[in-house]
Amino acid sequence: MHSDVLIVARPGRLPSIECAGGVAARITEPDTVHLVSTAATPLGGDTIAVRVIVEADARLRVRSAAATVALPGRTSTESTAHWQLDVAGELDVDPEPTVVAGGSRHTTSTRLSVEGSGRVRLRERVQIGRTGERQGFWSGSLHADADGLPLLRHRVELGADSATHDIIGAPLASVSELRYPDVESDGLGTVLELADGGCLATWQGDRLR
Repeated sequence: MHSDVLIVARPGRLPSIECAGGVAARITEPDTVHLVSTAATPLGGDTIAVRVIVEADARLRVRSAAATVALPGRTSTESTAHWQLDVAGELDVDPEPTVVAGGSRHTTSTRLSVEGSGRVRLRERVQIGRTGERQGFWSGSLHADADGLPLLRHRVELGADSATHDIIGAPLASVSELRYPDVESDGLGTVLELADGGCLATWQGDRLR
C-alpha cells in the first residue's frame, strides 16, 4: 500500500490537509495536526510519503495519535517512509516512536528546507523490537538545508545488519532532535551545535525511556 499525506499551514487559517492510503491527518487544535492510521501500515512492501509546507508567519505542530509499528508483510519485510518539510514559518514535528518489529526492515528519510525566518524542531524516536524482540533493522537519514545551503547530513542505522550491531551491546533505540536556528537543546544525549546555526541532540541505548 502507498500512503500520501499533504499538510499546508498558512497564517490565520486552519491547516489544509490531503490524504490517501492508510495514513490520515486530523486537525486537533488550530495549529496542531495528528497523524492517524486508517489501516495496518507500514507492512512489508508499504510506502508512506508525508509532505509538510509551512508558509511564512504560520505555525504548525505535527504529532501522531499512537506509535508506528513496522511489521513484515506476506511477500516483503521492507517498508519505507519519506518526509518532505518546507518551512518558512514555525514547525514542530514530534510523532510517537516508530517500533520496528522483529523480522522487519524499515527505512525513513527526511528532507528539510528552511527559508528566511523559519524555525524548526524535529524529533525522531525509534525502537528495534517489541517486548522480548531484538531483531529488526532501521535506517534513518536527514538531509537539511537552510536558505539553499547545506545545514546537516545525518544518518543512523540500528538493528540486525547495521554497521554497529552485535549481540552483546549494540544499541536498539535512538532519539534524534534537530532544532534550528536555536543552538541549545534540552533533548536527550549529546548536543552538537551546527556550523551554520541550529543544533542536533542524539541519544542511543537499549530501550526508549
